[in-house]
Amino acid sequence: MTQRHAIAIDTDNSPPRTARRLRWYVLLPLCCVGCLDSLPGKPTEADRYRRPDTIMDFATLYKQHCSGCHGADGTLGPAPPLNDSMFLTIISDAEIKQVLDHGRAGTPMPAMNQKQGGPLTDQQIEALIAGIREKWGAKSSATSESLPKYAVSVHANGQPVGDPIAGKQTFADSCASCHGEEGRGDHALNDRGFLGTISNQALRRIIITGRPDLGMPNYQEAGEESGAGKPLSSEDIDDLVALLSSWRSAETDESK
Repeated sequence: MTQRHAIAIDTDNSPPRTARRLRWYVLLPLCCVGCLDSLPGKPTEADRYRRPDTIMDFATLYKQHCSGCHGADGTLGPAPPLNDSMFLTIISDAEIKQVLDHGRAGTPMPAMNQKQGGPLTDQQIEALIAGIREKWGAKSSATSESLPKYAVSVHANGQPVGDPIAGKQTFADSCASCHGEEGRGDHALNDRGFLGTISNQALRRIIITGRPDLGMPNYQEAGEESGAGKPLSSEDIDDLVALLSSWRSAETDESK
């Protein structure tokens, strides 16, 4: 029986077991080559490491460096919104660059330019400015010429130009219904935590543009709802900024 069994094997046309194994060892890797692109966990080109200073696309730069304060879509962040057509109408690229390069003193906004100790190159700063304009820069119905001026004017001692006494009346007419008498209502402005983390320039900007993402009216809407029945003027806004700045100084004095 052993001999007949041996003859049967010898006359079998199939390859020996060792040869069959070798064939699979050769064919299996070839079969898998076509599956590599669909293997779970395979890195994509987007996953490839890139040096931070070579990243130039706006979406990535904004997500990494801006969204935490200004919101994922430029709104609803703790910092003033960037997705605001009125703001982008009154501010120039040079002014945006100044803020990105150097930050805002007295606020959480840091310098972003590497030359000032920040994380971004000049080219990345320019990419952010261009991206903000392209994504959110649709013009508002107003023009920069018809809007109140953007920049805060200051005296030689650095204090904002404006009359805080006149600002009290403007505040009572246009702001107190939401912010309370003397700014101590539900949406308090006369508050050390708030005034200690916002600049006079940012205050002026918000008075002009409002916070549309939070339902705060802009200078025109607030003025039309006031006793004056007309938009706030640049002088009215000067007076409001002077008033808020005086509250900040009073808060500082009380803390000593």
